[in-house]
Amino acid sequence: MQGRDNTLDTDLIEQVRRGDRAAFGKLVEPHLPRLLGLARRMLGTGDDAEDALQNALASTWVARARLDPGKPVAAYLTTVTLNKCRDRLRRRKVARLLGFDAGDPHIPMTADQPDTEAAVADRQALNAVSRAIDGLPVRLREALVLVAIEGRSQGEVAGLLGTTEKAIETRVYRARQRLREKYDLFEG
Repeated sequence: MQGRDNTLDTDLIEQVRRGDRAAFGKLVEPHLPRLLGLARRMLGTGDDAEDALQNALASTWVARARLDPGKPVAAYLTTVTLNKCRDRLRRRKVARLLGFDAGDPHIPMTADQPDTEAAVADRQALNAVSRAIDGLPVRLREALVLVAIEGRSQGEVAGLLGTTEKAIETRVYRARQRLREKYDLFEG
């Protein structure tokens, strides 16, 4: 961040890596307005943007050991925030695919009560997706669930599962491919 002493950031990063929550607050506070603006531009709604930013900050805290005192924290925070926004956008896409748009304030509703047939179809689609995911090998399922459903970054999942980010990316890709091929659930 311009005008900010790099030595101060380096000291704060070291304190954060040791688990100092107050230092974490001091480190991220100057970046919050910019990150929130980015999230709003990506997601379009204030609530989603705030949730994505909170998830990004939580992920940064959980993975604080990865903070590099020699690198600018702004770039790292931006990347994590973008990843959380992308995750939310992917979940929106899946929700639209499954017909769960009723909660989206940007989509006009024609009736207050959902159509019974549509509700049954939605439940059936959700059950089919759940069964399909349950049928995946454990390694693929855990990567898919953690990344695509829980919204965690691939880096965070790699740390949780003790593997590389590339391995997680490959597992998620393979899980989605199997779901497409075997269960014909997702389009392109």
